[in-house]
Amino acid sequence: MQPSIAIQPTHKLMGVTLVLIAAVLWGVSGTVAQYLFQMKGFGAGWLVVIRLLTAGLLMLVLSYSKQKEKVWKVWGDRKDRVQLVIFGLLGMLGVQYTYFAAIESSNAATATILQYLGPVVILFYLVLRARRTPTYKELIVIVLALLGTFLLVTNGTVDSLSLSRAGLFWGLISAVALAFYTLHPAGLIKRWGTMVTVGWGMLIGGIGFSVVHHPWEVEGTWGISTGLAIFFIIIFGTLIPFYCYLESLQYISASETSTLACAEPLSAAIVSIIWLHVSFGWVQWIGTLLIIATIILISRWRN
Repeated sequence: MQPSIAIQPTHKLMGVTLVLIAAVLWGVSGTVAQYLFQMKGFGAGWLVVIRLLTAGLLMLVLSYSKQKEKVWKVWGDRKDRVQLVIFGLLGMLGVQYTYFAAIESSNAATATILQYLGPVVILFYLVLRARRTPTYKELIVIVLALLGTFLLVTNGTVDSLSLSRAGLFWGLISAVALAFYTLHPAGLIKRWGTMVTVGWGMLIGGIGFSVVHHPWEVEGTWGISTGLAIFFIIIFGTLIPFYCYLESLQYISASETSTLACAEPLSAAIVSIIWLHVSFGWVQWIGTLLIIATIILISRWRN
Protein backbone atom coordinates (compact mmCIF):
# COMPACT_ATOMS: atom_id res chain seq x y z
CA MET A 1 0.00 0.00 0.00
CA GLN A 2 1.30 3.47 -0.86
CA PRO A 3 1.67 5.87 2.10
CA SER A 4 -0.73 8.79 2.19
CA ILE A 5 0.46 12.18 1.00
CA ALA A 6 0.43 13.50 4.55
CA ILE A 7 3.09 11.09 5.78
CA GLN A 8 5.34 11.00 2.72
CA PRO A 9 7.66 13.77 3.97
CA THR A 10 8.18 11.84 7.22
CA HIS A 11 9.01 8.69 5.27
CA LYS A 12 11.47 10.56 3.08
CA LEU A 13 13.13 12.09 6.13
CA MET A 14 13.45 8.60 7.60
CA GLY A 15 15.10 7.33 4.41
CA VAL A 16 17.51 10.25 4.22
CA THR A 17 18.43 9.84 7.90
CA LEU A 18 19.07 6.11 7.52
CA VAL A 19 21.33 6.41 4.48
CA LEU A 20 23.29 9.28 6.03
CA ILE A 21 23.83 7.22 9.19
CA ALA A 22 25.07 4.33 7.02
CA ALA A 23 27.40 6.53 4.96
CA VAL A 24 28.91 8.31 7.96
CA LEU A 25 29.46 5.05 9.86
CA TRP A 26 31.15 3.47 6.83
CA GLY A 27 33.40 6.51 6.47
CA VAL A 28 34.32 6.59 10.16
CA SER A 29 35.01 2.83 10.21
CA GLY A 30 37.65 3.31 7.52
CA THR A 31 39.37 5.87 9.74
CA VAL A 32 39.16 3.47 12.71
CA ALA A 33 40.86 0.83 10.53
CA GLN A 34 43.60 3.34 9.72
CA TYR A 35 44.06 3.87 13.48
CA LEU A 36 44.54 0.11 13.97
CA PHE A 37 47.04 -0.09 11.11
CA GLN A 38 49.13 2.95 12.01
CA MET A 39 48.84 3.12 15.79
CA LYS A 40 48.31 -0.49 16.90
CA GLY A 41 50.35 -2.53 14.41
CA PHE A 42 47.52 -4.50 12.80
CA GLY A 43 47.60 -5.71 9.20
CA ALA A 44 44.85 -5.47 6.61
CA GLY A 45 44.72 -9.26 6.13
CA TRP A 46 43.88 -10.21 9.70
CA LEU A 47 41.37 -7.40 10.14
CA VAL A 48 39.57 -8.35 6.91
CA VAL A 49 39.28 -12.01 7.98
CA ILE A 50 37.85 -11.10 11.38
CA ARG A 51 35.46 -8.55 9.89
CA LEU A 52 34.14 -10.92 7.21
CA LEU A 53 33.74 -13.94 9.49
CA THR A 54 32.07 -12.08 12.35
CA ALA A 55 29.87 -9.73 10.31
CA GLY A 56 28.92 -12.57 7.95
CA LEU A 57 27.75 -14.79 10.80
CA LEU A 58 25.81 -11.95 12.42
CA MET A 59 24.16 -11.02 9.13
CA LEU A 60 23.09 -14.62 8.48
CA VAL A 61 21.67 -14.89 12.01
CA LEU A 62 19.70 -11.70 11.36
CA SER A 63 18.54 -13.07 8.00
CA TYR A 64 17.54 -16.39 9.58
CA SER A 65 15.28 -14.60 12.06
CA LYS A 66 13.39 -12.98 9.16
CA GLN A 67 13.58 -15.43 6.26
CA LYS A 68 15.01 -18.72 7.50
CA GLU A 69 14.06 -20.73 4.38
CA LYS A 70 16.11 -18.54 2.02
CA VAL A 71 19.25 -18.81 4.16
CA TRP A 72 19.59 -22.52 3.31
CA LYS A 73 17.67 -22.75 0.02
CA VAL A 74 20.27 -20.60 -1.72
CA TRP A 75 22.54 -23.69 -1.72
CA GLY A 76 19.95 -25.86 -3.45
CA ASP A 77 20.69 -24.70 -7.00
CA ARG A 78 24.09 -25.61 -8.48
CA LYS A 79 24.38 -22.42 -10.54
CA ASP A 80 23.56 -20.26 -7.52
CA ARG A 81 26.12 -22.14 -5.42
CA VAL A 82 28.86 -21.41 -7.94
CA GLN A 83 27.83 -17.76 -8.28
CA LEU A 84 27.72 -17.36 -4.51
CA VAL A 85 31.23 -18.78 -4.05
CA ILE A 86 32.57 -16.52 -6.82
CA PHE A 87 30.87 -13.53 -5.20
CA GLY A 88 32.31 -14.41 -1.79
CA LEU A 89 35.89 -15.00 -2.92
CA LEU A 90 36.24 -12.41 -5.69
CA GLY A 91 33.51 -9.86 -4.96
CA MET A 92 33.18 -9.60 -1.21
CA LEU A 93 36.73 -10.56 -0.26
CA GLY A 94 38.11 -8.58 -3.19
CA VAL A 95 36.38 -5.32 -2.30
CA GLN A 96 37.10 -5.66 1.43
CA TYR A 97 40.78 -6.54 1.14
CA THR A 98 41.68 -4.02 -1.56
CA TYR A 99 39.94 -1.24 0.39
CA PHE A 100 41.72 -2.08 3.65
CA ALA A 101 45.04 -2.52 1.83
CA ALA A 102 44.55 0.95 0.31
CA ILE A 103 43.95 2.39 3.79
CA GLU A 104 47.02 0.58 5.14
CA SER A 105 49.16 1.95 2.29
CA SER A 106 47.77 5.51 2.37
CA ASN A 107 44.89 6.74 4.53
CA ALA A 108 41.16 6.21 4.95
CA ALA A 109 40.19 9.43 3.18
CA THR A 110 42.13 8.75 -0.01
CA ALA A 111 41.22 5.04 -0.06
CA THR A 112 37.49 5.75 0.30
CA ILE A 113 37.50 8.45 -2.38
CA LEU A 114 39.40 6.25 -4.86
CA GLN A 115 37.00 3.37 -4.22
CA TYR A 116 34.16 5.70 -5.17
CA LEU A 117 35.46 5.56 -8.73
CA GLY A 118 33.67 2.18 -8.88
CA PRO A 119 30.54 3.54 -10.63
CA VAL A 120 32.78 5.09 -13.29
CA VAL A 121 34.44 1.68 -13.81
CA ILE A 122 30.94 0.20 -14.24
CA LEU A 123 30.17 2.90 -16.79
CA PHE A 124 33.34 2.01 -18.73
CA TYR A 125 32.41 -1.68 -18.63
CA LEU A 126 28.84 -1.12 -19.85
CA VAL A 127 30.02 1.09 -22.72
CA LEU A 128 32.65 -1.48 -23.80
CA ARG A 129 30.20 -4.38 -23.50
CA ALA A 130 27.70 -2.55 -25.71
CA ARG A 131 30.51 -1.77 -28.20
CA ARG A 132 29.42 1.82 -28.56
CA THR A 133 30.92 5.24 -28.13
CA PRO A 134 30.15 7.09 -24.87
CA THR A 135 27.41 9.71 -24.90
CA TYR A 136 28.31 13.30 -24.12
CA LYS A 137 26.99 12.85 -20.56
CA GLU A 138 29.17 9.78 -20.10
CA LEU A 139 32.18 11.67 -21.45
CA ILE A 140 31.56 14.45 -18.92
CA VAL A 141 31.51 11.90 -16.10
CA ILE A 142 34.70 10.21 -17.34
CA VAL A 143 36.57 13.51 -17.69
CA LEU A 144 35.47 14.65 -14.23
CA ALA A 145 36.55 11.32 -12.71
CA LEU A 146 39.97 11.40 -14.39
CA LEU A 147 40.57 15.03 -13.44
CA GLY A 148 39.43 14.42 -9.87
CA THR A 149 41.70 11.38 -9.53
CA PHE A 150 44.65 13.32 -10.97
CA LEU A 151 44.20 16.17 -8.48
CA LEU A 152 43.66 13.78 -5.58
CA VAL A 153 46.77 11.66 -6.14
CA THR A 154 49.15 14.42 -7.29
CA ASN A 155 47.89 17.40 -5.28
CA GLY A 156 48.28 19.35 -8.51
CA THR A 157 52.00 18.58 -8.87
CA VAL A 158 52.63 16.68 -12.11
CA ASP A 159 56.06 15.28 -11.19
CA SER A 160 55.12 13.62 -7.89
CA LEU A 161 52.40 11.64 -6.10
CA SER A 162 50.74 12.77 -2.88
CA LEU A 163 50.41 9.13 -1.78
CA SER A 164 52.43 5.95 -2.15
CA ARG A 165 52.35 3.89 -5.33
CA ALA A 166 50.96 1.00 -3.28
CA GLY A 167 48.17 3.24 -1.98
CA LEU A 168 47.30 4.35 -5.51
CA PHE A 169 47.42 0.76 -6.81
CA TRP A 170 45.17 -0.69 -4.12
CA GLY A 171 42.82 2.29 -4.29
CA LEU A 172 42.26 1.89 -8.04
CA ILE A 173 41.98 -1.92 -7.72
CA SER A 174 39.37 -1.41 -4.99
CA ALA A 175 37.29 0.64 -7.47
CA VAL A 176 37.45 -2.26 -9.95
CA ALA A 177 36.58 -4.70 -7.14
CA LEU A 178 33.63 -2.51 -6.16
CA ALA A 179 32.38 -2.59 -9.75
CA PHE A 180 32.53 -6.41 -9.81
CA TYR A 181 30.98 -6.58 -6.34
CA THR A 182 28.09 -4.44 -7.58
CA LEU A 183 27.43 -6.17 -10.92
CA HIS A 184 28.08 -9.87 -10.23
CA PRO A 185 25.50 -10.72 -7.53
CA ALA A 186 22.51 -8.99 -9.19
CA GLY A 187 20.77 -12.29 -9.98
CA LEU A 188 21.47 -13.74 -6.54
CA ILE A 189 20.12 -10.65 -4.81
CA LYS A 190 16.98 -10.70 -6.94
CA ARG A 191 16.27 -14.35 -6.06
CA TRP A 192 17.48 -14.56 -2.45
CA GLY A 193 17.64 -11.02 -1.09
CA THR A 194 20.55 -8.79 -0.19
CA MET A 195 21.01 -9.85 3.44
CA VAL A 196 21.25 -13.56 2.58
CA THR A 197 23.55 -12.98 -0.41
CA VAL A 198 25.89 -10.59 1.35
CA GLY A 199 25.88 -12.61 4.59
CA TRP A 200 26.99 -15.77 2.79
CA GLY A 201 29.40 -13.73 0.66
CA MET A 202 31.10 -12.38 3.77
CA LEU A 203 31.29 -15.78 5.43
CA ILE A 204 32.65 -17.49 2.29
CA GLY A 205 35.19 -14.72 1.77
CA GLY A 206 36.27 -14.90 5.41
CA ILE A 207 36.63 -18.70 5.37
CA GLY A 208 38.56 -18.59 2.08
CA PHE A 209 40.94 -15.87 3.28
CA SER A 210 41.50 -17.72 6.58
CA VAL A 211 43.77 -20.06 4.62
CA VAL A 212 46.09 -17.11 3.95
CA HIS A 213 45.61 -15.09 7.14
CA HIS A 214 44.77 -17.32 10.10
CA PRO A 215 42.25 -15.55 12.37
CA TRP A 216 43.68 -17.34 15.42
CA GLU A 217 47.12 -15.77 14.86
CA VAL A 218 46.28 -12.52 16.60
CA GLU A 219 48.48 -9.53 15.82
CA GLY A 220 48.90 -5.94 16.90
CA THR A 221 48.94 -4.24 20.30
CA TRP A 222 45.87 -5.09 22.32
CA GLY A 223 44.07 -3.02 24.91
CA ILE A 224 40.67 -1.49 25.61
CA SER A 225 40.95 0.95 22.70
CA THR A 226 41.90 -1.87 20.32
CA GLY A 227 38.95 -4.01 21.35
CA LEU A 228 36.57 -1.07 21.01
CA ALA A 229 37.99 -0.22 17.56
CA ILE A 230 37.50 -3.78 16.28
CA PHE A 231 34.01 -3.91 17.79
CA PHE A 232 33.18 -0.60 16.09
CA ILE A 233 34.37 -1.84 12.67
CA ILE A 234 32.32 -5.06 12.89
CA ILE A 235 29.10 -3.69 14.42
CA PHE A 236 28.99 0.04 13.65
CA GLY A 237 31.12 -0.14 10.52
CA THR A 238 29.49 -3.18 8.92
CA LEU A 239 26.29 -4.60 10.38
CA ILE A 240 24.41 -1.44 11.41
CA PRO A 241 25.22 0.73 8.35
CA PHE A 242 24.41 -2.08 5.96
CA TYR A 243 21.05 -2.63 7.64
CA CYS A 244 20.34 1.14 7.62
CA TYR A 245 21.25 1.38 3.95
CA LEU A 246 18.87 -1.44 3.02
CA GLU A 247 16.08 0.01 5.15
CA SER A 248 16.50 3.41 3.49
CA LEU A 249 15.53 1.88 0.13
CA GLN A 250 12.01 1.42 1.49
CA TYR A 251 11.58 5.17 1.80
CA ILE A 252 13.65 6.80 -0.95
CA SER A 253 14.79 5.86 -4.46
CA ALA A 254 18.03 4.10 -5.33
CA SER A 255 19.36 7.22 -7.08
CA GLU A 256 18.71 9.33 -3.97
CA THR A 257 20.41 6.70 -1.82
CA SER A 258 23.47 6.62 -4.10
CA THR A 259 23.73 10.41 -4.00
CA LEU A 260 23.43 10.65 -0.22
CA ALA A 261 25.95 7.82 0.22
CA CYS A 262 28.59 10.30 -1.00
CA ALA A 263 28.69 11.42 2.64
CA GLU A 264 30.96 8.38 3.18
CA PRO A 265 34.15 9.77 1.58
CA LEU A 266 33.48 13.20 3.08
CA SER A 267 33.11 11.77 6.59
CA ALA A 268 36.23 9.64 6.11
CA ALA A 269 38.21 12.70 5.02
CA ILE A 270 36.95 14.96 7.82
CA VAL A 271 37.49 12.39 10.60
CA SER A 272 40.95 11.46 9.23
CA ILE A 273 42.01 15.11 9.23
CA ILE A 274 40.64 15.90 12.70
CA TRP A 275 41.53 12.65 14.50
CA LEU A 276 44.61 11.27 12.73
CA HIS A 277 45.91 14.60 11.40
CA VAL A 278 46.03 13.43 7.78
CA SER A 279 47.38 16.12 5.47
CA PHE A 280 44.78 17.09 2.87
CA GLY A 281 45.41 20.11 0.64
CA TRP A 282 42.84 22.29 -1.07
CA VAL A 283 43.73 20.79 -4.48
CA GLN A 284 42.92 17.32 -3.09
CA TRP A 285 39.60 18.68 -1.81
CA ILE A 286 38.79 19.85 -5.34
CA GLY A 287 39.68 16.38 -6.67
CA THR A 288 37.46 14.82 -4.01
CA LEU A 289 34.50 17.01 -4.93
CA LEU A 290 34.95 16.24 -8.63
CA ILE A 291 34.86 12.49 -7.95
CA ILE A 292 31.78 12.89 -5.75
CA ALA A 293 30.20 14.97 -8.52
CA THR A 294 30.61 12.02 -10.91
CA ILE A 295 28.63 9.76 -8.55
CA ILE A 296 25.84 12.33 -8.24
CA LEU A 297 25.66 12.79 -12.02
CA ILE A 298 25.65 9.04 -12.70
CA SER A 299 22.87 8.43 -10.17
CA ARG A 300 20.80 11.33 -11.54
CA TRP A 301 21.29 10.60 -15.23
CA ARG A 302 20.61 6.90 -14.76
CA ASN A 303 16.97 7.83 -14.25
